[in-house]
Amino acid sequence: MVTVLGSGDALLRVIEKAFPKADIHVRGNQVSAIGEAAEVALIQRLFDEMMLVLRTGQPMTEDAVERSIAMLKASGNGNGPEETPAEVLTQNILSSRGRTIRPKTLNQKRYVDAIDKNTIVFGIGPAGTGKTYLAMAKAVQALQSKQVSRIILTRPAVEAGERLGFLPGTLFDKIDPYLRPLYDALHDMLDPDSIPRLMAAGTIEVAPLAYMRGRTLNDAFVVLDEAQNTTTEQMKMFLTRLGFDSKIVITGDITQVDLPGGARSGLRQVQEILDGVPDIHFSRLTSEDVVRHKLVGRIVDAYEKYDDGQQAANGYQRK
Repeated sequence: MVTVLGSGDALLRVIEKAFPKADIHVRGNQVSAIGEAAEVALIQRLFDEMMLVLRTGQPMTEDAVERSIAMLKASGNGNGPEETPAEVLTQNILSSRGRTIRPKTLNQKRYVDAIDKNTIVFGIGPAGTGKTYLAMAKAVQALQSKQVSRIILTRPAVEAGERLGFLPGTLFDKIDPYLRPLYDALHDMLDPDSIPRLMAAGTIEVAPLAYMRGRTLNDAFVVLDEAQNTTTEQMKMFLTRLGFDSKIVITGDITQVDLPGGARSGLRQVQEILDGVPDIHFSRLTSEDVVRHKLVGRIVDAYEKYDDGQQAANGYQRK
């Protein structure tokens, strides 16, 4: 019962807060709920889903309970997914160094499933939605299962622009800060001692986008991160690097474009060009998929609301 209700009944309090009209009572090993029939049915389904997750040996957290409740309520409104909370929360992608990487939201699960089913997948969403992290986990999984022979991780070093030559140190020293987030994720997924060896052998390559020009990437899992900072020409160049037996995942946040001079983001334009093309999938994540601190999701929502208000005001002024 401690695993079901949480330490100090923390999980029970989350459930009670989500269903304020119902009275939930715990006596010994029994949980009873009294209230409207529809709400009680949801509570029963919630506990059933929690038990399915717990039987896999995975603990339930307050965050997991809140996400399960949201999925079940959406299902109860007739807008729900076919997937159950237990299916979402128990899908393992990669186990490494005593921890398991798995999707935490429905959209994350669908994003991961899309990577399995399609050759090119775009993961578009705000910060903290796991776009890059899950893509890299799938890349490591593909390498370990010998689906591909190498991993290529790339991102544009647009923030430095033409100033790259003026930065101190060797070329590697200059580009390293822009690629550091990719290294950090790799260290979460692989034995840190093995990473230099894999990189020296060319099994894992981390490089700026400019290094992709003129290449054909065969038998590789390629991840392009921060794709909102590619120009339309760079995006076309990168997509046409695709070789045989390869897979490409492109991630980015179209609300955080750092391109200079008002240049149009290649990630924004590619949605118009490639939407509907077979074997290419666009996965869109939202603030509800943010898996960082809860405040991050609220910050994303607040900025979206502000931007919408600014656009409406500007449109009114033009009229």
